[in-house]
Amino acid sequence: MRIEHDTMGAVEVPDHAYYGAQSQRAVENFPISGKPMPSEFIHALGLVKWACAKANAVLGVFDRRPPNSGGLTQKQKDALLQACLEVADGKFDDQFPVDVFQTGSGTSTNMNANEVIARRANELITDNGKLIMKKGTDACPKDSDENHSPFKTIHPNDHVNCGQSTNDIFPTAIHVAVAMLVEKRLMPVLSKAGEVLYQKADDWKNIIKIGRTHLADATPMTLGQEFGSFASQLGEAFCITQSITEILKKYLAVGGTAVGSGINTHRNFADLVAAYISEYYGLEKGGDFEVTDNHFRANSQRCELTAAHNYLKMIAVILMNVANNIRWLGSGPRCGFYEIKMPDLQPGSSIMPGKVNPVLCEALMQVCAKVIGNDAAITACSMTGGQFQLNVMMPVMADLTIESVKILSNALEVFTEKCLKGLEANEEKCREGVEKSLMLATALAPHIGYEESAGIAKEAFKTGKTVRDVCLEQNVLPQKQLDEVLDPMKMCGLR
Repeated sequence: MRIEHDTMGAVEVPDHAYYGAQSQRAVENFPISGKPMPSEFIHALGLVKWACAKANAVLGVFDRRPPNSGGLTQKQKDALLQACLEVADGKFDDQFPVDVFQTGSGTSTNMNANEVIARRANELITDNGKLIMKKGTDACPKDSDENHSPFKTIHPNDHVNCGQSTNDIFPTAIHVAVAMLVEKRLMPVLSKAGEVLYQKADDWKNIIKIGRTHLADATPMTLGQEFGSFASQLGEAFCITQSITEILKKYLAVGGTAVGSGINTHRNFADLVAAYISEYYGLEKGGDFEVTDNHFRANSQRCELTAAHNYLKMIAVILMNVANNIRWLGSGPRCGFYEIKMPDLQPGSSIMPGKVNPVLCEALMQVCAKVIGNDAAITACSMTGGQFQLNVMMPVMADLTIESVKILSNALEVFTEKCLKGLEANEEKCREGVEKSLMLATALAPHIGYEESAGIAKEAFKTGKTVRDVCLEQNVLPQKQLDEVLDPMKMCGLR
């Protein structure tokens, strides 16, 4: 262990740690879940720090900070920028141990980033490129016995956190992390799943089956029409993701600092930060990140994040419906619907030999249930956590939102590759269901009336005959007309 100091005094910090005293205090204060902030958030925070440092460098802020210090040299600025990008690239993920359940503004994680970046930047500008961290000493030589700061050149607060407060930077990093995770991960997976379903719909467009409402037999449709409905729902989900990225990209809180007033920040700082973040991701005009139009609102409430997660919940509801329907359609093989055949992936029972279950449907459904639960927590955090100029439940909101995007993406990707792509139509079972269905009588109603058609359906059920057989026995319609009326393809709107 080594000794470091902050404004509250001395703290023992692990020798290997790039973080400093404030991070260590947080590690000791919040031994709650053992779960640190998600790496996607840390990477976004590193990127935001890079954009802030770049903006401050361009605006000349570092040339006069701290006051009377002579400012940072170009080498020092470059080292700071490189250190920020290294955090954004994930090179220091193991240096962010602070628990998710911490101070509600996220100050501990923000300072964790500030300390890691400052130490790494100072390391980069030493002659040998490596700081010496001896047990019981500060990481850098002391200027005097009274000055114990390990950050003699690039300081966590004066430089890395320059022009910032946790109160505006933490929510900015959340928006960046979630927006880019949705755009780069969830959107492609939804698109691929939709493509597979549309292909199934086209392949099965002429396979007649029975429709179902209330889990009871209804009028005929094609298996292609049913899967076309699933594909359309995935298309709807994809459109919803576009709403998520749009709402998050347009309301960055950066520039508001502590309460929204922008104290200690250059007036052009926020717009430059948003522009640099957009530039980093190679975003085209129209898809760029933008600064909020009201910093006081952006600091005090997490409305956009709450809305974004609500959209994720809607996607979860859609995927739950699709997965559950496919599970039902594949039920059997002897005593269920079994209109589609699923890939056999693993034994389904520890006691029943030969049993195979729809495991990927079930996995996706569980993920959807988790996302729906996350949404309840997000709503509670947004509703009760925002008092006056700050929401104090942001770390858990960040963690849950990122988790929702990741597990939805991962589960749907596996579901698409290992289940959807391998689905096969059971044409024989589909045709059998149509011929046996009593609801073919629906097509008779315009010709013989509702009540007489109902009587034919009841007679068919009572005797175990088909609707067609009963109609022929009772000579309800001439056979040629009857064949036309009871044509399933016509009932599906395909003739």
